[in-house]
Amino acid sequence: MPRRTLFLLLAAVKIGVLVAIVAPTVPAFSADGVPSSAPATATAAAAFAPSAEAFDQAAATFRRARDGDRTAIAPARAQFTALLQARPDDPLLLAYAGAATAMQARTTWLPWKKIGHAEDGLALIDRALARLTPAHDVELHHGVPAALETRLTAAATFLALPAMFHRGERGRRLLEQVQRDPALAATPAAFREAVQRLAAKEAA
Repeated sequence: MPRRTLFLLLAAVKIGVLVAIVAPTVPAFSADGVPSSAPATATAAAAFAPSAEAFDQAAATFRRARDGDRTAIAPARAQFTALLQARPDDPLLLAYAGAATAMQARTTWLPWKKIGHAEDGLALIDRALARLTPAHDVELHHGVPAALETRLTAAATFLALPAMFHRGERGRRLLEQVQRDPALAATPAAFREAVQRLAAKEAA
């Protein structure tokens, strides 16, 4: 059997767990901490103008994909990709676009396509993390600092990947960074609960 064919067969076995990839539980939050498609706060509107409403629509699609609606995965990716055309260096948009791209591994059984979707998503998330600056620690999106939401989105995606991608340790470090951040205490309850759920899942 050719070595490439053998590799793909082995990869198919390992990558099978990618069907369980879930998106991070960090949707757009309203000021009272409830996931919502309502307009962003003034600070968030300034950060995302003129696309605050479009972001919330994309986030709603993303939540459906995260919750198991495979038909929402491609639209979520397309919506966040469209938002990136206007703000190509926005870390939060990059993180969500990356998470949605990685989720596309759930839509195919072909191992090379699963790997391709995952790697493409990881590349976007790596760009997101590389573009975080101190300004993102104070830039709020529905009451959550953009840096915290970006890191939690990245952590959840990394931790959902199989070990073959070697992202588990970085995912754990990012989660710990979010947990230790003093700004976490002032975030909406829904965001703090999302952090707790991911930590509990990782500890289990």
